[in-house]
Amino acid sequence: MTYTKLSSEQISSKLTELPGWKLHDSKLQREFTFIDFVEAFGFMSRVALLAETAGHHPEWFNVYNIVRIDLATHDVGGISQADIDLATKINRLYGK
Repeated sequence: MTYTKLSSEQISSKLTELPGWKLHDSKLQREFTFIDFVEAFGFMSRVALLAETAGHHPEWFNVYNIVRIDLATHDVGGISQADIDLATKINRLYGK
């Protein structure tokens, strides 16, 4: 699949449609909070299935009930529509 790097203006516009996500170090980033580790890990497992299906994988960090996800398209050196699409699916999965 071929990706195209989004402009700063495009990213700003798309962020208005992605509650909870922000731009951090040239990546989309969001932190998710859960009741406990099992719930956080279950969420990560479901995100992993989404990412694998999309062929686009996140960077993430987990400590107990917190999951932080960073999205960027390394092939373009920035953010592409694939990141926006995955962030949208992750938001739906989280349900908040």
